Order: sequence, then structure tokens, then C-alpha cells
Amino acid sequence: MYLYNSATHKKEEFVTHTPGRVEMYTCGPTVYHFAHIGNLRSYIMEDVLEKFLRYSGYEVNRVMNITDVGHLTSDADEGEDKMLKGAKREHKTVMEIAQYYTDAFFDDCRKLNIKRPDVVQPATGMVDDYIRIVSGLIEKGYAYISGGNVYFDTSKLERYYVFNDHNEEDLAVGVREGVEEDANKRNRNDFVLWFTKSKFEDQALKWDSPWGVGYPGWHIECSCISMKYNGEYLDLHCGGVDNAFPHHTNEIAQSESYLGHPWCRQWFHVAHLNTSDGKMSKSKGEFLTVSLLEQKGYDPIVYRFFCLQSHYRKGLVFSGENLDNAAGAFNKLLKKIAALTDNSGEVDKAAVAEFKEKFIQQMGNDLNTSMGVTALYDVLKAKINDATKREILADFDSVLGLDLLEKAEELRKNEAAQSAKSAGGYTVTGEGDPEIDALVLARYEARKAKNFAEADRIRDELKAKGIVLEDTPQGVKWSKI
Repeated sequence: MYLYNSATHKKEEFVTHTPGRVEMYTCGPTVYHFAHIGNLRSYIMEDVLEKFLRYSGYEVNRVMNITDVGHLTSDADEGEDKMLKGAKREHKTVMEIAQYYTDAFFDDCRKLNIKRPDVVQPATGMVDDYIRIVSGLIEKGYAYISGGNVYFDTSKLERYYVFNDHNEEDLAVGVREGVEEDANKRNRNDFVLWFTKSKFEDQALKWDSPWGVGYPGWHIECSCISMKYNGEYLDLHCGGVDNAFPHHTNEIAQSESYLGHPWCRQWFHVAHLNTSDGKMSKSKGEFLTVSLLEQKGYDPIVYRFFCLQSHYRKGLVFSGENLDNAAGAFNKLLKKIAALTDNSGEVDKAAVAEFKEKFIQQMGNDLNTSMGVTALYDVLKAKINDATKREILADFDSVLGLDLLEKAEELRKNEAAQSAKSAGGYTVTGEGDPEIDALVLARYEARKAKNFAEADRIRDELKAKGIVLEDTPQGVKWSKI
């Protein structure tokens, strides 16, 4: 398997510290508002990556944080605290806001077939660990106390910028346009490990520490959570590309300084979802959520399909037209699958193995999900029986997560029910169950063909389900006992 490594700017063979096992960390949501679909694109692609790793035979331990304290609106040391902002907006406590939007996030994940990580750790549950590691960084000379806060000293590093190239003089204290510089910093890109003095006198969550009552900086949270649950060696760190700097850059700085050895081998960054106006953001008024897509009549899985049609490292442009095109393509795909017969011979195990090997090669080339989707059409066009096709499609879907067979069967039943209600003037009326409608129509067709044994068999099957039939000149009515 080969993945593009954001830290080295090249595609590399994926190698883990412990053979056969992947220690995987994904930056979780800041739970002050609903996740917009741009955020969720990253989680969809990370979910496919995790499922493909398991599909390829790896044991995976995936850890995710929930940021419920300390994340500032600028993703650096400036701006308004996001959690406090959410609490003020909705007149709730910070922890009420955190719980509500954590639940909402995982409800969106469920709708998008995103697997819950093995470990989900809220940041507020790890304060003792932050204090221990910040203390260790001070002892090792990588951190200093200034103005009541604890800062990481980036000048102590041989290389601070990992994902982007910058001049060393950028480390010097200076004034950025439109941003008030923190006078407590020794160097421009030093960052806060622990706040006791911040811009928020009414900070809701505070804890005792050796440096005074305060709260952790955002960046220290992910390092500590990963160290606790992934160990000292992390194989794969994922997140949106906007997290590369400063968040992931700072994670590397503090983690490797504390541990004394390289920390994470592979960095996986997902590109932005854009609109015609630029990057999707919560600050632009109404923003697109999964619930809003549902209100507009879209199945959330259509959005997942839309994302899989593009490569994770390419910016993806969202529009109603583009989503409509994805919905049309997905519906056509489901119709092709619905047309496959259930009883069409034995599964060709050799064909399954051949297609699976090709799928692994395609997806193993930097998680090429567009080729993974193309593989579905290749299966449908292949000269193999329908039983084998269904077997392969289900196998691929364990990675792609599109519920293909289930949704195709639902489509087949709905279409059968619609045709049942107007077949040759023969109508079926009942309690709105497509499966029963289809059985009633099948009984009618059997009787029409004078296949009375089959008609009686279906009648008995319906009776066993508690269905009572009433034949009329216009058709048949059915009801449940």
C-alpha cells in the first residue's frame, strides 16, 4: 500500500512500527456547533482509509479526540474561544453545548456510515496528562513560563516547519497584519501549552495546575490523547489540510521534544470542500449540514458517494447541480444492482479473489476511491454470474460503505410495489408494505398463469405473516391480523 505523506511531500510505501498493526489518530470535532459537510468530507475519507486497512489485513487501533475546551477561533492563540462562543449563543453551559454537539456529530456519522473510532476521548478528561507532559517539556528546556502562561519554545528545534517551507526569520517575534502579537512570546511561532492568563476573563472551564488556575492550549490535547491510547509511536495521523499548520506542526514539535524520538510516520491530509465562493465555513451564515441535505431530499449516502468520486487530496467543489449528478449516478448504479438475480448459480470463488486483488491494488494506490467506485461498474459488466457479482459488490462495499445491496433491494421492492398497484388494471391496496405488495402481485401472476400450486404457496406464506386477503373485481386488498 502506498500513501502520500504530507510530511515528506511524496507517495511512500505504508510501513507500521509494529508489523500488521496500525496505530491511527484522527483529529475530532470541536463540539460548539454542528459539523458542516466540509468537515465531514475528512471523516468520510478517514473512515474509508480505516476500513481499507482492516480489509487489507491490518489490525487497526483508531483514536479520536473531542475538543470540548481550549480551541480558539483562529486555530492558533488568537480569537474567541469556540466553546464559550457556542455557550453564549445558545444560553447553555459549555458542557451542555459539548454533549449536545458530540451527540449530533456521531448521529451525522451514523447517517454517513462512518464507523465510530475504537477510542473517543473528550479533551476535558485528560487534564492530569496535560499537566504531566507540560511539566516534562519545561524540565527538558522546551517550554518556558511567561506572563502567567506556559509556552513551547520553537527556537529549540532544528526544524519547526514540517509541512510547509518558511524562512527561519519567520520565527522572530513580529507583528502580523490584523493580529495583535502576544508580547509574552519569545518567538513568533511559540504556542501556548497552558493558559493562566488569557483574553477571556470569563473562561468557563479551569483547573488547578503548578502554574496557576487555567486551561490547556489546544495543541497539547491531541499529543497527550494519542500518547495514552496509541503509545509512543504513531503510525498514521489524519485530519483536514487546514490542520497541518499550526495544529499538526505543533503536535510534532511538542510530542517529539517530550518523547525524544520521532513520533508519527505518516500524515494523511484531506483537501477542502469548496463552494463557488471558496472554502466552506461555519462563519458564512447558513452552512450545509447533513440534516439540511436531508431536508432538501438527499440521502446522506449520496453525499458519501459524491465524496468518493474524487481523490481525497483534490479540492472538491460542492454545488446543488454536482450533488444532483451524484444522486442520479448513484440511483442508476442501484438499479443495475437491483436487476441482479438472487438465485443464479454458485459463487465463483476464483473470480472473487481476482477482483479483490485488483481492488486492493487500485485502492492501495494512495486511497484512490474514484477507482474503487469504478471497480463496482467493472463487476457489473463482467462475464460472471449474478451470484458472484453480488458477492464481490458486498465485499467492496465493506470498504466503500454505500449500503449497495440493501439500498438496491429497497429500490427493487419499491418499484415492484409501484408496478403491483397498476399491473394490467389489477390494483393492490394495503398498509404500505412494499414486500407484501410484491408477494400479492406474485400470487396474482401465478394464478393468471394457472400455476395454482405457486399461488397457494404464496397465499400460505402471506397467511403465516398474518396477512388477510380480500379479492375484489378491481384487485385485492390486504390487511394484517
